[in-house]
Parts: sequence; C-alpha cells; structure tokens
Amino acid sequence: MKGRLILTNVLGIIVLAAVIVGGAYYYYQGATYIKTDDARVAADIVPVSAPAAGVVSSWTGKEGEVLNEKGTLGQVTAAGTSVPVTAPMGGTLIKNQAKNGELVQAGTQLGQIVDMKNLYIVANVDEDQIKDISVGSKVDVVVDGDPGTKIQGSVEQIGYATNSVFSLLASTNTSGSYTKVTQKVQLKIAISSYSKNVLPGMNAEIVITK
Repeated sequence: MKGRLILTNVLGIIVLAAVIVGGAYYYYQGATYIKTDDARVAADIVPVSAPAAGVVSSWTGKEGEVLNEKGTLGQVTAAGTSVPVTAPMGGTLIKNQAKNGELVQAGTQLGQIVDMKNLYIVANVDEDQIKDISVGSKVDVVVDGDPGTKIQGSVEQIGYATNSVFSLLASTNTSGSYTKVTQKVQLKIAISSYSKNVLPGMNAEIVITK
C-alpha cells in the first residue's frame, strides 16, 4: 500500500510538472510570437497590352519565358503597319493570352508578367495583434510548395484598414442584435533567398517575432 501511495504521488508530481511546463511553453509562445496560416505568396502582376488595334502576328511569347524589359513578344499589324508588342518590365511570362491571327483592340491584355525575384507574402492577422507588430518585425515563413525550407522575412507594410472595409458586400445589421467579430488586418512581408519552388498564390504559414 505504501509503495502504491508513493507511486501515485510520483505520477501526480510528473503530471503536474508536465502541465506547468506545457503551460509555460504556450505562454512563452504567445508572449513572444504571432502565428497565422492565413497567408499566401503574392507578386505585382504587370499586364502586357496591345499597343494598337489590329491583328496579332509573329507572336513568340510562351508561359514560363523569362523576358527582358522592352523585349519583343510579337507584333500588332493593321493597314500594313506593324507595331511591336514589348514587355513592360523584366520578368517571367506567367500567363500567355495572345494567339497569332487574333484581332485585338488597343489595350487588350495579351499576357501577364511577374518579377519572380521580388515575391512577397500577404498575411492577415487579428486586429488585437497589430499593437505587437511594427514595420521591420522579423518573420519566419514556410510556404506549402517548399515545406522543408524556412524563409526569412520582415514586415514591410501594415494595412491602414481592416479587410472588411474593402469587402464588396458590406454587412448591415437590421435585427437590433450585434455579434462582435474579430477583424483582420493585412500585412505585406518582404522575403528573400527563396527557392524556385515558391510561386505566386501558394499558401504559407508565418511566425512574427514581437
């Protein structure tokens, strides 16, 4: 009986210690870091547009092609005159929308270019966490498309309004009751030294050091 009592006490102490250690760990994590998986890889997408009305000719653009700024992708021909279609910036053609022989108007979008060397992360955090975040805060990023790699980043911009302000459908309460909903604020996070496996639109998880 005495042995069982000692064993029970020892087990109780171990369980209590585990609870204390676990609680301390989670408190430390919450006090030191802000985490969210409501994040994705983003990029500034620049359209390639038809410079004039006419017929697309000599089009060579292919998705995945790396282009130099002002590099020629094809021509738009009308009334015997050809106007070159050029890349507005250096980058990768991620979407090709043009076909030879296609009739287009001036300004018609023929493709989309992204500078794959300047991707960034867009993340949404709870409104009550913003007070613990500042421009320059260090961020660890893991992208779903490259899960074995931790990417270093930093907060570049903090949104000036919650996401609900930009919602297309503003919510109106006419019932007289009100349920408080935590709002989200968007962050722009600069990243560097990421692999070619990281692509625009991929999901990501971030950890911000307070």
